[in-house]
Amino acid sequence: MANDWRQQIHLEPRAGWLNDPNGLCFFNGKYHIYFQFSPDSSSGAGRKCWGHFESSDDMQSFDYTGIVFEPDIPEDRSGVYSGCAVIHEGKMHIFYTGNVKLPGDYDYITAGREANQIHVVSEDGIHMGAKWVILRNPDYPAKMSCHVRDPKVWIEDGKWKMVLGARTLDDEGCILFYEADDPDEWHYVKTLTRKDYGYMWECPDLFDVGGKWFLGLSPQGVPHEEYKHQNVYSAGYFRYEDGTLEGDFEEFDYGFDFYAPQTFIDKNGNRLIIGWMGIGDIPYSNPTTQLGWQHCLTIPRRLSVAADGGLIQTPVVNYDGESAPLGDNTPEFPYALEASQIKDGLEIGIGGARIAFKDGVASLSFTDDSGSGRTIRKAKIGSCDDVTVIADRSSLEIFWNGGRTVMSSRFYPDTTAPAIVYAGCELSVRKLKKTEVRGFE
Repeated sequence: MANDWRQQIHLEPRAGWLNDPNGLCFFNGKYHIYFQFSPDSSSGAGRKCWGHFESSDDMQSFDYTGIVFEPDIPEDRSGVYSGCAVIHEGKMHIFYTGNVKLPGDYDYITAGREANQIHVVSEDGIHMGAKWVILRNPDYPAKMSCHVRDPKVWIEDGKWKMVLGARTLDDEGCILFYEADDPDEWHYVKTLTRKDYGYMWECPDLFDVGGKWFLGLSPQGVPHEEYKHQNVYSAGYFRYEDGTLEGDFEEFDYGFDFYAPQTFIDKNGNRLIIGWMGIGDIPYSNPTTQLGWQHCLTIPRRLSVAADGGLIQTPVVNYDGESAPLGDNTPEFPYALEASQIKDGLEIGIGGARIAFKDGVASLSFTDDSGSGRTIRKAKIGSCDDVTVIADRSSLEIFWNGGRTVMSSRFYPDTTAPAIVYAGCELSVRKLKKTEVRGFE
């Protein structure tokens, strides 16, 4: 079939539904990328498991090792939900939420759901030890709803620390903080929120970059605006200083498809971020669903702190040669387009996708059905010095001003080499090495 749309540098399932990246880490000389996985259906129905990719130390080749967790104990029987990994004393410690929906006439928000936090130890990242329940509903503050999930754990000053995403009974999103001397014995510390900022905070991630701390989260229920929170759900960060949230919430990505990201430390001590290139409950579609699979992960992005205190995201890809002027070339995916000498009125077209900058606003839009219902996303960026577009067979990741602003989207052109047109810039192209993925039958 001409419209295969198989990605060349992005990780995706051979069949089924992929969503949140989980347990990202570098362990025993290899990268481990887990992901929430519904293997029985490309629409997300059926078992909620974790799949696993293991890579070489350059993330150029991966082995899919299969399903490492599936719902097989009473405390996770409705799904193995999102979580993280911590490397400690030569072992991998994995934490995740075991979801349980009780039979009966419940709303599953205020009643009828168990949110169990579970700890598992692994010697190699593939073979898992016993599941140990460390937190249950009675261990959360009384004002919490049944929605408490997505543990992110780290070790700081000899203490195990955890943040959990939560929803109160008053429909207020918040983060719960826990601490432990032993990873199986936790105690509650505090709740952190910002008033009137969504009804649920998912996928929290408290992390530092260059000594500056940030709280990443994916809030649900934030009102949509023309240049902010344009998607059904958002993903971004607050600056975090002395235990409080500082400044405004800033989105990691202003495109159509980015949610539930997680950060981790690479082999060189850099902090990377990977997101789910998808969102739940979207009003647009992905035609691969009819072919048996749906969704992928973003490429890794290296995080650094900008002069204004926000985050810069730099794509981590493997280049195949040097940049060359685009000229009359029509490259096949995957490739990077690099725009320079940009003028107001910039426009780059890749098939039906339009990447533009005018009057201080960056945008991504679609002029044909290659967006599968996607329309336009915009971000105020002021000036534009450069743009890099990472183009794969069915996705675009756009890095404005060195990655200070990013837009990601799925993209389904009919050809492996759609025409490229441009105005208001100089444009060069650089080939990307394809990522090898082994282990699929």
